[in-house]
Amino acid sequence: MILELDCGNSFIKWRVLGADVRRVIGEGVVDSDLALLESLNALKGLALRFCRLVSVRTTEETSTLTSMLENTFGVSAVCAAPAREMSGVRNGYEEFERLGLDRWLAMLGGFHLSSGACLVLDFGTAVTADFISADGEHLGGFICPGMPLMRNQLRTHTRKIRYGDVAAERALESLVPGRSTVEAVERGCLLMMRGFVLTQLELAHSYWGDDFDVFLTGGDAEMVSEIVPRPRMVPDLVFVGLAMACPLP
Repeated sequence: MILELDCGNSFIKWRVLGADVRRVIGEGVVDSDLALLESLNALKGLALRFCRLVSVRTTEETSTLTSMLENTFGVSAVCAAPAREMSGVRNGYEEFERLGLDRWLAMLGGFHLSSGACLVLDFGTAVTADFISADGEHLGGFICPGMPLMRNQLRTHTRKIRYGDVAAERALESLVPGRSTVEAVERGCLLMMRGFVLTQLELAHSYWGDDFDVFLTGGDAEMVSEIVPRPRMVPDLVFVGLAMACPLP
């Protein structure tokens, strides 16, 4: 069995694959190392033989996690590393090692699945956009706050903005002007995120006309899917790239 981990700023996304790599035995999203351990221990007949991961956390945090996995399951983790070029994609950053590894792997996965040029949009704590030409050249990208960051900043810095997750979910049932604080905040943040997406689509059209694929991934991707023509929804796009960066021995 193969354990794959995507260790983000706020959550750890995990999945366990069968020996044939095509069957998903278990998967989930957790908010801590201990929660990951509990989820894995709950899988019946777990027998890990390989682990690969991508992490945007500190070196210390990542080392703590990999040590825990080795001590608990006896498996050493292979971590994705920065690269100037891989699988036909050329890193567009002037300092290639400073490009976020989750973005890099999503680009590898998108280009691998694409028929040519592609725009990769990832909706997590932050929202990222990356442009990859048909010949594999990464033209650069953009980063802006995602829904969690925008929402939390308003809650943190504005004393009277207080509401729960249930109210937030209900507020997004419509996008007419809000008649309460929760509606105004949630709908305003979503419209900002959608505006960002529309700008990325305009830029992609200026580069490639209509000849490009748009990949949507990340927890909030569904929120923008209706405004993207022919979106390719790939929730595990980072894992597609992870398999390319860390192949089985």
